[in-house]
This record gives sequence, structure tokens and C-alpha cells, in this order.
Amino acid sequence: MKVGIWLDKKEAFLVTLGNKEISEKTIMSNIENYRIHGGSGTRFKGGPQDVVQDSKYLEREKHQFRKYFETIISEIKEAQAIVLFGPAETCLKLNRFIIDKHKELSDKVQDVVKMDSMTKPQAKARIKAFFKEKSL
Repeated sequence: MKVGIWLDKKEAFLVTLGNKEISEKTIMSNIENYRIHGGSGTRFKGGPQDVVQDSKYLEREKHQFRKYFETIISEIKEAQAIVLFGPAETCLKLNRFIIDKHKELSDKVQDVVKMDSMTKPQAKARIKAFFKEKSL
């Protein structure tokens, strides 16, 4: 079983290629978007700046990423080959998470490819093409 994953911070799209069948699954991340608010401003140029304590947010985001990645990994444990695609650093973070926390899967990751956003049919076609190239 070969698995291709297109993911960003919002969702992961998994395409599983079996012997004859192809299955698809979407996993939502539920990671909060951070928006700065609060702090204090002033009308003077050199006055106090907006100061926001974001360590709480960063810690919460780290836990949300961990939960998101664990959900993805629970779906791909049986894979013999894995490829990761994504437009941002999320696919690199997932690869690092696999290397650090799931060593049994790290050898199965064949490639991590940075790509722009794409539709689900485009992602499916790209994943199929990737594994077709690898089998030649």
C-alpha cells in the first residue's frame, strides 16, 4: 500500500493506492489561526508598542499540530511507501515529527515535495504520477 499526502495547516488529503483500489480521505487539522489583539497603542511615534504574549498561543499550536499529525499517522501506519506534498512548512514539520516520534515510518517516507496549493483531483493525479515514476 502506497500513501500520498497533500497537507497544509488547514487540512490533509490522503490518497491510498492499493493493488487495484484507490481510496481518498480528508483530515481537518482544527489548528487555530492566530490573530494579534490587545496590547496598548499611543499616538506618539516612540510610545509603547503593542505587546502580545504569544507563548501561550505557540504552545497551544504545538499541541494542536501534534494531535493533527498523530491523526494522520494513525491512517498511514500500514503504508509501505509514503510521499508528502504541501505548499508550506507543514509537510516538513510532519516529516520531522515522523523522524522524531515514529522511526518505524521514517524509512518509508520516499520524498517531501514543496508544492503550491492544488485541488484534490490535482493532488490525486500528482500522487499517482509520483508512484508511477518510482515504479519504473
